[in-house]
Amino acid sequence: MSLKKKIATGLLAVTLLGTSVLAGCGAKDAGTAGKSQTGDSYPEKAMEFIAPGGAGGGWDLTIRTTAKALKDSKLVSVPMPVTNKPGGGGGVNLAYMQTKKGSDSLISVYSPPILLINLNGSTELSYKDTTPLARLITDYGVFVVSKDSPYNTINDVIEALKKDPKSVKIGGNSSAGSMDHIQFLMIAKAAGITNLKEIDYVSFQDGAASAQILGGHIDLLSTGLGDVQQLLESGDLKALAHTAGHRVGEGVMAEIPTVKEQGIDATFENWRGLFGAPDMPEYAAKYWREKLGEMVKTKEWEEARKKNGWDDAYLDQEGFEMFLEKVNGEYKEILTDIGMIKN
Repeated sequence: MSLKKKIATGLLAVTLLGTSVLAGCGAKDAGTAGKSQTGDSYPEKAMEFIAPGGAGGGWDLTIRTTAKALKDSKLVSVPMPVTNKPGGGGGVNLAYMQTKKGSDSLISVYSPPILLINLNGSTELSYKDTTPLARLITDYGVFVVSKDSPYNTINDVIEALKKDPKSVKIGGNSSAGSMDHIQFLMIAKAAGITNLKEIDYVSFQDGAASAQILGGHIDLLSTGLGDVQQLLESGDLKALAHTAGHRVGEGVMAEIPTVKEQGIDATFENWRGLFGAPDMPEYAAKYWREKLGEMVKTKEWEEARKKNGWDDAYLDQEGFEMFLEKVNGEYKEILTDIGMIKN
């Protein structure tokens, strides 16, 4: 073999060896990427935790408390910053979640409105357009008035509405036909009010309802217990009743009577759970299901629940999905009964 041919052959061998090495590196990189995608090193980056309502509301409190408990108990080490995406009774965020289909880094909190805004026609989207992960707690509705209000019991309000359905202006942070509205109408219906459609309800979806009741712009605020705890403890607001079937919470919260104690045979549960993006990868869903299942057993979570007056209502994904299907049917009946179902 000539020198020229030997040099050419050698160069070809080096080229092939280099290609083989590079191919091997590529395969290794692909394998590493595959491991990341299948969750062996998940999560590696910050999560996107979302509250579909304004700062200070029930959704905001729940997901911030969840993030803190996960961090403080050292169950999750990646950052879990919370973003507020209010609007449409949760519909704005639900639409945003559709743009994150397949994401392994988005988790949002929801409660009954994720069902109600679909049933009342506000959006075509529903909980089926997410990845349910776990139900965490049950909060309850509460009806509060300003400290100087002439109403001292829920029955005072009911009697005023029976005489004139326009005499009491009701406000809430959810949209009309959604949770804050519905929970009051359910109680009013159980108390014997028939002209429910005539009752004025004002929606403050930016989370400003507490400021509105303090400013005297509405007469009664229908909201969640945790949403107004500080204002009740400070004495700026007084609670007429809450929707649990038993006394809940500690201190001032435990002093609030139930509607049942006041002769109205009704309850309303404001459950809250976490939902991933549509088609969340299985490795991510599995990770968060496991972490949430561990979190609800920690002292950090137990202390937070007691402080906020939340009842333990944990359900893993399978049970949560069955629950959602069941209550979706119940809410449909409620909306039909009060004439708010949209076909």
